[in-house]
Amino acid sequence: MEDNNYENNMVFGIHPVQEVMAAGKEIEKVFIQAGMRVPEITEIANYCRANQIPVQYVPIEKMNRLTRKNHQGVVAFICPIEYQNIEKVIPMVYEEGRDPFVLVLDRVTDVRNFGAIARTAYAAGVDAILVPSKGSALINGDAMKTSAGALSAINVCRADNLKEALDFLKDSGLRLVGVTEKANDRLWNADLTGPLCVVMGSEEDGISPAYQSRLDQQLLIPMPGDIDSLNVSVATGIVCFEVVRQRGR
Repeated sequence: MEDNNYENNMVFGIHPVQEVMAAGKEIEKVFIQAGMRVPEITEIANYCRANQIPVQYVPIEKMNRLTRKNHQGVVAFICPIEYQNIEKVIPMVYEEGRDPFVLVLDRVTDVRNFGAIARTAYAAGVDAILVPSKGSALINGDAMKTSAGALSAINVCRADNLKEALDFLKDSGLRLVGVTEKANDRLWNADLTGPLCVVMGSEEDGISPAYQSRLDQQLLIPMPGDIDSLNVSVATGIVCFEVVRQRGR
């Protein structure tokens, strides 16, 4: 494969993308130019569907923003980590005699926020970060750098159907807690001990209604200042270390 078909963790062009797939590389996401009617690209799309790799069909302007080189209508991002299966992680934590602590990120798309959250989560003893297959930050070089190595050490799990994944966590005995400025119950007054899943939403519109309906409790971070919202990375850090404080009592 030619080196000029690589840009960091991005691979572009039909044959280079086919080669990384044939090599069994962990692929983060594939962008395909909308309207392309090329058999090889159809094969790439079919491979992605069969292997649960997120595919996004975008206009040529978006493709050209990804790379100015000859992408031939397809760009793939190779994932620098190996995704884990949440359905395997939870039983392992229980087998180790510990209460699982899972962090769910609903549509957190900024790669630096994602990396910073991973660093905080690893420091706080989070057992797994769970993200949706679509609408989540790419795990690229910037995310890896911001995480200071945490993304290589913590379990990162990806779910095609986040609602089903949340149901699995609840069925596994975890209490589902969402953090939002729209809640009434204060974080400090909540019991965050025991098996726990903390759900954090996007900075634009918080936690999706479909996931809110599955929560056992919604919590508010008290803010006596004039600002009524926090960066999602900062908010996640506050919540994670409140869990650490309570578990250490």
